[in-house]
Amino acid sequence: MTGRTNNRIRSIAMLQIKGVSKSYGRHGKRAVDNLDLHAARGEIFGFLGPNGAGKTTTIKMVVGLLRPDSGTITVNGIDVVKDPVGAKRQIGYVPDSSALYERLTGIEYLQLVADIRRVPAGVRKRRVEELAEMFQLARALPDLIQSYSHGMKQKLQVIAALIADPPLLILDEPMVGLDPRSNHLFKELMRKHCSAGNTVFFSTHILEVAERLCDRIGIIKQGRLVAVGGMDELRSAGRRDASLESIFLELTESGAETNAGAGAGSGDGA
Repeated sequence: MTGRTNNRIRSIAMLQIKGVSKSYGRHGKRAVDNLDLHAARGEIFGFLGPNGAGKTTTIKMVVGLLRPDSGTITVNGIDVVKDPVGAKRQIGYVPDSSALYERLTGIEYLQLVADIRRVPAGVRKRRVEELAEMFQLARALPDLIQSYSHGMKQKLQVIAALIADPPLLILDEPMVGLDPRSNHLFKELMRKHCSAGNTVFFSTHILEVAERLCDRIGIIKQGRLVAVGGMDELRSAGRRDASLESIFLELTESGAETNAGAGAGSGDGA
């Protein structure tokens, strides 16, 4: 892909979140507070924050499991509230906990996902074979999912998310439970997916992975975006050589915000 083409692809938002808020409980505690951000085509976007910051709530709104109280979310130009089925067809999703039909075998589950996603028989066969072999899960596919280890279930969810080759991958702590070899392969798959003009949006607590892998990073605290940008943008003049870990800790353990896009309108503008 040429630099000019790559820049053109990145200039168009695959995921757009504008003014999104979500509250829980009787007293309306805000888990997500007026969130603005975007993830461009061809981009790996890391979504970081401490526990309870609003990451999973945001992701569940994007994939249609929760409805925003206000604001809009579009995936590949499709509003997730106005056309939820159309939006979900654009997404491959790996949740932060196992969400599998454990009385099915692995291959039955993948066939079910492929049927729902309308993946042609020839394509699904090739994709399942390639991915199952890659993640060393091929021999276990005839077995019931309830017999799988946590790591095997995680691999199955990753394969299910990739089977339809969706434009947008939404991943909530996707590397938890994966062995080092599978982690390496998965990172290569994410980069390959994005090099074709697709997008990966993922949350992780493994900051070293986010620093090495992501094109841009958004940091959320108490439901609000406190920083967004590439590593060069996240590093202010006073911390030009700072690691993502030190930047993250400074932002989430204090009231500071960076100038790398934090504030009104910073996350959109694709």
